[in-house]
This record gives sequence, C-alpha cells and structure tokens, in this order.
Amino acid sequence: MRSAVDNPFNPGSDVVPRVWAGRTAQLVDWRAVLRPRLVHGLPERGRTILGEPGLGKSALVRRIAAEAAEAGDWVTPQIRVPSGSDPLKLVARALLVLAQDAGLASQRERRLADLLGRVESVAASGVSLSLRESTGPEPHVVLSELLVEIGQAAMARKVACLVHVDEVQNITDERALSQLLIALGDAMTHRTSFRAPGGVHIEQSLPIAVYLTGLPEFEDRAGAQKGATFARRFATTVLQAIDDDDLVLALQDFVIPGWEVPDEQGGLTAVRMTQDAVAVLVDLCRGEPFLFQLAGQQAWYAGEEAVITADQVRAGWRTAQREAAAHVERIIGRLPPRERELVEAMAQLPPADRTLTRIAERAGFPSASAAGPTSQRLDTVRGIIDRGKPYSFRHRAVEAFLTSDWPAVG
Repeated sequence: MRSAVDNPFNPGSDVVPRVWAGRTAQLVDWRAVLRPRLVHGLPERGRTILGEPGLGKSALVRRIAAEAAEAGDWVTPQIRVPSGSDPLKLVARALLVLAQDAGLASQRERRLADLLGRVESVAASGVSLSLRESTGPEPHVVLSELLVEIGQAAMARKVACLVHVDEVQNITDERALSQLLIALGDAMTHRTSFRAPGGVHIEQSLPIAVYLTGLPEFEDRAGAQKGATFARRFATTVLQAIDDDDLVLALQDFVIPGWEVPDEQGGLTAVRMTQDAVAVLVDLCRGEPFLFQLAGQQAWYAGEEAVITADQVRAGWRTAQREAAAHVERIIGRLPPRERELVEAMAQLPPADRTLTRIAERAGFPSASAAGPTSQRLDTVRGIIDRGKPYSFRHRAVEAFLTSDWPAVG
C-alpha cells in the first residue's frame, strides 16, 4: 500500500512538499498584504527570506509562486544563483521569459525591440557588459526598464509579477550585487501616472513582487552595499523553527481522514498515522522542516500496511538519524569560530543559568560586553538563539544536537 511513488514527504531542497507545515505568517503576507496591495497599485517593499539551511526558505517562496501562478500572475522560474555566476545574466534571461508571457516580444514598437535587444546583450554578457562597453546604459538600467515594461503590462491585466532570486548569498561580486539590487529596487519603486475618468491625475506603483532567499549572511553584504536604501526597499524575515502545534496540524490529515493513495484495484484507499506516531515524529524533528520531511519519509518506508505506528516512526528514524545528525553538524560547522564557541558554551549550561555573563565566561570571552556582538548576530542575523532572560535556543535542532536531548533511537 505504501510505495515510493506515493510517499508524500520530500526532504529535498527547493521542493514544495505535499505535507506542508507552518509558515502561516509568510503565506498570509502574500495572500492578504503583498498581492492585494500590488494589484491595487499601492507601493510595497520586496521580501527577503533568510535562514539557516533546512528551514525551507526556497520551498516557502516556491509555494507562494505556485499560488501566484494559479491565480494568473506572471512568475519567473526560480532564479537560483550558483557560486561564482553572474546574477545579471540569470535575471535577464528570466525577464525575457516574462516579457514573452506579457506579449512584449510580439509588439512592433521600435522602442521595445531595442530594449529587448539590450536585455539580450545583458543575458549574454552580464555585468561585464558595462566594463567592456563605454556607450549605452548600465546593465541595471536595462533590466529595470524591462521590468517596468512588464509591470505596466501586468497592471493593465490586473495581475502581479513575481520575481524570485534564490541563493543570493552566492553573489560575491560587489558590483553585480549592487547593480542587481538597484535594478530590482528601482522597478519596485517606479510609479506610473495616468488620468482617470473626470480628469483626475493618479499615480500608481507597479505590481512587481520581488523575493530574495538565501543564508543569513546575505543581509550583511546587502546592507553594506545599499545601506538604508536596501532596508527601505526590502523587508527581511529570518526563518526559525516551526512550532510543534503547526507540525501536528500538518499531520492531521493522516489521523483523520487518512492520506489518500491509490489501491491495487484502481481506486483509492487511505494511509493513517496513530496519534502516538504523530507525537514521536514531531518530537524527533525539533521543529526543523528538513528533519520533519526526512523523518516522515523514512516512517513511510518503514512498513507497508495502512497504519503508520510509533514503532515505525522510530524505525525510520534509525535509518535517517545519521543524515539528520550530519545536517545539523553542517549548520554548526559553518558558524564562525566565536559564534560556534558561544552556542557550544551556552548548550553546556543548564537552561536557567544561560545568562550572557555565564555564557561569556564559559566561552572564554574577556567579559559579557565582549560577547555581546556575537550573541546579537546569533539572535538577529542567524535566528539560532534568543537573548531573553535567560538566553534560550530558537534553533531547537542545534540545541538538541549540542546537549543530551538529541533524539537518538537505539
């Protein structure tokens, strides 16, 4: 009954999982704030979604993009930036696809033909175009002009245009990052004037939504490039662990009425999960979306019958726990030395004793004030700890790995 083809859990990156958990605030932001304001010509900032690996940044925006496409909006393919690549080339190619969707390529205006030709040059040469050629506008100007044209076409059709640039932390070329942020920001803040019936003069913003996703350190680089301008044009969210209640809710379809799968007679049947199994699975993943999908996937494979039991969840975790541990090790291992030393020292203290003074002393800082900037980064930039009284962990999988709470199943 349970097969690999029917498994609804997927721990792969950039995939919108069928069993969706949490991130309600970000989904509501798109449905109730960002899209309605944009299609009514009201200004809105872009969205930057950052977080440690495994927190579901790309999957979240791909789900938003899927909803947008279903509503008739124009959506770029996921513009994933590999390390060392030129983001202007990638964005230019994606915008050319949107221009095709908008019907701009079929219009016979000389102005549009020239613009598309210039964007094709950017798609071929990227940021190096401005380094080699002394004439003509900078690449960011060309991209912004095309995005404005697409936005105006979207406004006429009363739809939104969504651009998603992923893995933005890989943009290490300062010139390319600056040009990209300016191009996207200028298009988002562009206002179009027209006369409404009765001769009333009206200005409207274009319905352009930009989502940037990546690792937390991107905000440092972007802030250094654009300073206050970046903050004015993009609202940043640092994703954290998902609440246990949201994970339980995501699994409710397995409890009642059951997860539908094909049967052997050409009809449908249901795979269910006991409430004990739900409790064990939620406890194992510690609010981490990747671990939630991994634990669910392996629990599905741990049997063939119609009911997933708590013992099967544990058996699946025994298969998955090496990969789960390696995932959390990578998160800890990529921290700078002083940040890693601070979280390790924090984990060694009893929860009630996790004050900055005690943590700094154990981590070898000369004083609590010397540890302050490091703890602030772990809180506001990375979302791993919470500087309350006392300090606590937001990233519960990291806390579990560094303490005796790691869910090892014998």
